[in-house]
Amino acid sequence: MIRALDRWLPAYLTRSRSRPAASAAEPCHVFLAVCDHFEPFHHTDKAGALKAMADWEASWPPLVNDFRDSSGRGPRHTFFFPIEQYDADVLAKLAEICQRTGSEVEIHLHHKDDTAETLRQQLRTGIDHLASHGLFSRAADGSPRWGFIHGNWALDHSHPAGKHCGVPEELAVLQEMGCYADFTFPSAPDPSQPPIINSIYYAKEDGKACSHHRGRLAEAGVAHDDGFLLVQGPLGLSWKRRKWGVMPRLENADLTGANPPTLERFQLWSKLAPTVKNGPPWIFVKLHTHGGIARNYRTLLGEPARAFHASLAAFAKQTPSVRYHYVTAREMVNLIHAAESGLSATADPAAYFDHELPPPPFDTPQHHR
Repeated sequence: MIRALDRWLPAYLTRSRSRPAASAAEPCHVFLAVCDHFEPFHHTDKAGALKAMADWEASWPPLVNDFRDSSGRGPRHTFFFPIEQYDADVLAKLAEICQRTGSEVEIHLHHKDDTAETLRQQLRTGIDHLASHGLFSRAADGSPRWGFIHGNWALDHSHPAGKHCGVPEELAVLQEMGCYADFTFPSAPDPSQPPIINSIYYAKEDGKACSHHRGRLAEAGVAHDDGFLLVQGPLGLSWKRRKWGVMPRLENADLTGANPPTLERFQLWSKLAPTVKNGPPWIFVKLHTHGGIARNYRTLLGEPARAFHASLAAFAKQTPSVRYHYVTAREMVNLIHAAESGLSATADPAAYFDHELPPPPFDTPQHHR
């Protein structure tokens, strides 16, 4: 059974099914960002966490080197690290991996029973810890800019039981502390799933829980205002993968050991994922995973991932109207803001990977292989 249907099915059934027109002359560009709830301490100790880092260090760089997207770049990964689990040795390893592969680190946080001020304190400490490793984009004044995923999905105190947060003004606090966008959703079948789905939009904090249940879609020709940006991944029903051969399965963009990325899923993601309203034919596919857990990272680093990347390359070669690009969460937001600026359909998206938010300070020419 697909749970919490009442929270998102109405939006799914009434969604627009139009997709950007594309041709070989004006192709559709699909951007893939894997936003990893990266928890190497999940049910393990420091030795287990360092083992996970060693496995990533051994397998991720070769995979990045072996495949190329339509921009000529290898796969990208964004590690949203839980700041309440900070360990200097683990983060040092993670920063090295990112510097070698063009991947990046952002903020993940599990918390509960907080106030706005205790949340600020946790964020200050976590930002300082991760920034000390050369992580995060930086504003003109040098202050860190970062993306966010809420632990247990309960952004803005949105869990119906009031668990896993405590701060109904959380969007304002995140924005104040330097957050450039949230990447938490979709969360279905969790009950924290908002009624807005498959969207890139701006929410305004109203001081009450669930402020992100309302918002304005990102739109070309409309400057991104002082609202809080949310970038959602694809959510819908997969009729090609049926349970018991009858019931459609939930597609919520989660990459797991039991549900690896496939070309079939890519095609469904491309149908569900958002664009910038009235913008160029750019589709933003935000995926998620828990890649610090061995059963998942064996898929992300092993043969299932290799088969997926190979199938994407073959598909793009056979389909000149579609081009695909591996991007980080930061690069995806830069592309969103570029699309909002009113680009033509023939614009080269690779020129906008660093449009507003620059790369982390550890960036080197190797970072853009």
